[in-house]
Amino acid sequence: MKVHHVLFAAALSLNMTAALAQDAHAHEPGHDGRIVLALTPDERAMILDEMRLFLDGVQKMTGALGQQDMPAVADAARGLGQKMAHAVPPALRAKLPAEFRQLGFSVHRDFDQIALDAGSMQDVSYSLTQLSATLQKCVSCHAMYQIQTPAFSARH
Repeated sequence: MKVHHVLFAAALSLNMTAALAQDAHAHEPGHDGRIVLALTPDERAMILDEMRLFLDGVQKMTGALGQQDMPAVADAARGLGQKMAHAVPPALRAKLPAEFRQLGFSVHRDFDQIALDAGSMQDVSYSLTQLSATLQKCVSCHAMYQIQTPAFSARH
């Protein structure tokens, strides 16, 4: 997975243009009222890949919580923390609205905290409460933003 991110970052760095990064239409409201993030197909794929990793990690966490396997909860949460956020290329990060970036970093920090607390507190209920609060941030982000590629945006 890390090789994928490194290769993507290299390709993205070679293909980025200043005009695309400064696109004035990148954050206009979409047809459903959510803010459109106009990204290249590779950028969109990277963000969606990260979201799928979140979903996979949350599934692992909930399964482990059901088994009261707190080391597995901590391990799954740790994989979704800040180290995951550092895989996003700086050029892509710069294209995203500040609120989107802040929410994303907050979610990564939350997973780091869940990992720490699951390991030290061993409290299923507390970890579930933390996970619920983190997932609310995911819900808020999905309600606020949609990701489209410029070709897709032009057709709609």
